[in-house]
Amino acid sequence: MHQPKEIAMQAASALIEKKGIGIQLLDVADLTTLADYFLICTGTSAIHVNTLCDAVEKAVADDLGEPLLHREGHRSGTWVLLDFGSLIVHVFTEETRKFYDLEHLWSDAAPVNLDALEKA
Repeated sequence: MHQPKEIAMQAASALIEKKGIGIQLLDVADLTTLADYFLICTGTSAIHVNTLCDAVEKAVADDLGEPLLHREGHRSGTWVLLDFGSLIVHVFTEETRKFYDLEHLWSDAAPVNLDALEKA
């Protein structure tokens, strides 16, 4: 069993590797019972969104053994949600991300620094 932050960092690494844009990891543990972390990312197209989600699913479910509880939205390709229990991953197209503006909605959440991952 992996710690929630370890799962979140593994997912963020997968997004970085596949050239996700504007990756934000938010610690929401003190704000909601939905999850410990929200990971938000933008893809350049519906195909890129699905590629990013597939990479996260492989990194977390296959490599760490943490089961994907739910995947929603993959048909439209403008917003895909991956629920790993302690981590919820939101991958958007740019227009959809601006519309829903989750960072503003969850502005009380503590951002997690991903600089070390991006330099690796």
